[in-house]
Amino acid sequence: MRDKLATLGVSVRTLIDQIRVQLAWTQVLREQLAEKINISDAEVDEQMRLHEAQMGKPEYRVGEIFIPVDDPGNIADAQRFAETVIGELRSGAAFSAVAAQFSQTQTALEGGELGWLQPNQLDPQVARLVTEMPVGAISNPVKVPGGFDIVTVQAKRQVGNDMGTFISLRQVFLPFAETLDPQHPTEQQREALEKARSLSSSVKSCAQMEQAAKVNPSPRAVDPGEVRLETVNPAPFRDLLTRLPVNEASQPLVAADGIAVIIICSKEQKNTATLTKEDIRRRLITDRVEMVSRQLMRDLRRKATIQRFDHAA
Repeated sequence: MRDKLATLGVSVRTLIDQIRVQLAWTQVLREQLAEKINISDAEVDEQMRLHEAQMGKPEYRVGEIFIPVDDPGNIADAQRFAETVIGELRSGAAFSAVAAQFSQTQTALEGGELGWLQPNQLDPQVARLVTEMPVGAISNPVKVPGGFDIVTVQAKRQVGNDMGTFISLRQVFLPFAETLDPQHPTEQQREALEKARSLSSSVKSCAQMEQAAKVNPSPRAVDPGEVRLETVNPAPFRDLLTRLPVNEASQPLVAADGIAVIIICSKEQKNTATLTKEDIRRRLITDRVEMVSRQLMRDLRRKATIQRFDHAA
């Protein structure tokens, strides 16, 4: 990400500052809304009923970048800026990084992630695009109330049906002191390879891999958390995890910066499309916070414009 930001002429400090601003804004919203948002059980039950009625219908995992327009006279400028952002995205910039830097909604903190939505939960213009776009595509600027949206479809599924394979694993990573030259490995790199081969042949359980990690501390976590197999990249690594039996250590996985040995602790099929009442309650709160966020942002910009005008006068 640092390299991509550099090619865009953006410093990492700019991104960090943007995240700090978003965190501060979130704190402001909490102070403003902490005692004002009250989601009743009846509202949750109604949303659950609507969700059950939608079973089997399509829904979409959507990302957005929102470019605000507070003054109708600035529409053309905002649209040109949105088109510049789209150009960077289509050139390979990570959507999440660009959203974190430029999007003016609460979702910027999550890289523009809106989560799984049905068309009736989106602005009609956005919904029409989302239902037609292929996964991974970037939309043109979409005029919505308050500004322009840039959206991407990250995935598609049917409501109530999203089966996936989830794995838990443990790993030991042996870092290299310098970048590997495959034709001329250093003594330290050869020693790391021998140690990795020993782990591959001796470790027979996740508990043993955890013990090995204590003896060989590294910058990578021994437990990276639950992983959905279908989302693992690159494809060769996904294939390796698919073939690797539970409780069998992998052969050493050599990269330019070190060697990893992994072991699968469990593989489980799960339906991630199930929705609980608590999920619905959180979504309703998020929707209301986002609505108030946009209104507060418009009010603040309007006041700032008036103050600058008065100062100039």
